[in-house]
Amino acid sequence: MNITESRLTFAIVYITLSVLLIVTLFPIALTVLNALKPSAEIVQNPLALPSVIRWDNFTRAWTDANFGQTLLNSAVLTGLTIILVCSTGSLTAYVLARQKIKRWKILTFYLLASTTAPIQLFLFPLYFGFARFGLINNPVAVAFIYTAVYSPFAIMLLRTYFLAVPKELEEAALIDGATHWQVFRRVFLPIVSPGILTVALIIGLYSWNEFLIATTFLQGQDRLTAVVSFFLLSGQYSSDWGEIMAAALIIILPIVILFVLLQRHFIEGMAGGSVKG
Repeated sequence: MNITESRLTFAIVYITLSVLLIVTLFPIALTVLNALKPSAEIVQNPLALPSVIRWDNFTRAWTDANFGQTLLNSAVLTGLTIILVCSTGSLTAYVLARQKIKRWKILTFYLLASTTAPIQLFLFPLYFGFARFGLINNPVAVAFIYTAVYSPFAIMLLRTYFLAVPKELEEAALIDGATHWQVFRRVFLPIVSPGILTVALIIGLYSWNEFLIATTFLQGQDRLTAVVSFFLLSGQYSSDWGEIMAAALIIILPIVILFVLLQRHFIEGMAGGSVKG
């Protein structure tokens, strides 16, 4: 490849990335712009600059959506889900990676089917079962539902990390007298920690934004999640779009900050998970 072709390739790559960046950031920029405008101006022209900056959109959104409580509910539910998925998923992935599974193809099909099966298939049986045992409005019970839904994905991703760890490390630790639990905790966990962090970020994003299960099983006003309270801001006949845009920014801000702080670890984790086993 000569210098001209190399420069052309770089130019195409940068232009493509720039276009993708604009497409990705445009909705966020539009949300920020309209969060500072009165509702009437948004309806007239959502792309225009605000004539008057309405900071009160944020205060009204915080109060009307009760974000002081609902954001805390979302944080607790997301945290419980991350802990459950990462703990059970890492243990399962370790066993599947280090042990010979005779029926691995059948198990793979089961995990893929569990990942792709829509939750709507199980929603009514789950609801009646949870109602019978008095588990409606119980965040811990909902966290177990999220764990069941997201665990197949977490197990398949984490298994690739465990497969990438050399067997010699495990054999050396076992020869030195370590138990399998000690090998898992002291040898494997530090090595696959980028993968666990990646799973935690992805599962956290899924749990934070989940709507259907949350609105079905958490019906009390003191148990609503932030996403459900955001949905309730929209009126049946009219909506304050400035307030809604401000509420959307409040919801996505924690996830954006977390991702920006951990993006390097997330990218490294995704790259490490590309190893095939």
